[in-house]
Amino acid sequence: MGESNLYHSGNRELQDRFGSRALADRLEQKLARSVVSDDDKAFIESLPYFFLATADGEGRPDCSFKGGMPGFVRVTGPAELAFPDYDGNGMFKSLGNLLVNPHVGMLFISMHGKPRRLRINGTASVSGDDPLLSEAVGAQLIVRVQAKAIFPNCPRYVPALEMAEPSIYAPRAGVDPPEPAWKGFDAFKDVVPPRHPTFKG
Repeated sequence: MGESNLYHSGNRELQDRFGSRALADRLEQKLARSVVSDDDKAFIESLPYFFLATADGEGRPDCSFKGGMPGFVRVTGPAELAFPDYDGNGMFKSLGNLLVNPHVGMLFISMHGKPRRLRINGTASVSGDDPLLSEAVGAQLIVRVQAKAIFPNCPRYVPALEMAEPSIYAPRAGVDPPEPAWKGFDAFKDVVPPRHPTFKG
């Protein structure tokens, strides 16, 4: 197999130690892609959450849970996804990382029905004047990800869980999102900024 889009020398070292290089190559050959399939799009846009991995300019990692109503992550092109940034704790760990290091990993998991996982690695940009801002209820910024590698993972260790209901904090049209209780705690309430003007949508 020629140059890999998924594996580097560290991956190869362990693949060789455990005799899995041929399997790893076959998985990349048969499953990895750089364009979002119709099935990928339907899966991504059906989920109310995903996990976002970023790193700062020195490579120090961060992983964040991102949630919203199903469809809050959109497939906007053959190899492009977009998602809104909602009001949070004001730390901007993930998006701040993207401003200094655009490399990103996205992990989409379904734990109800038939478990499923999909990974997307690529590069991201953050915008405060993206046209999607006017359509994404509750958004204060839009993140667009250019996919470089899209690949499913074996879901064997994903537990089967049932989703009761979406978070009451997930932005939706016609509903003013409640403030989380911690923003009213004495330790924080004097420094909580007002919601961004676009947040209420």
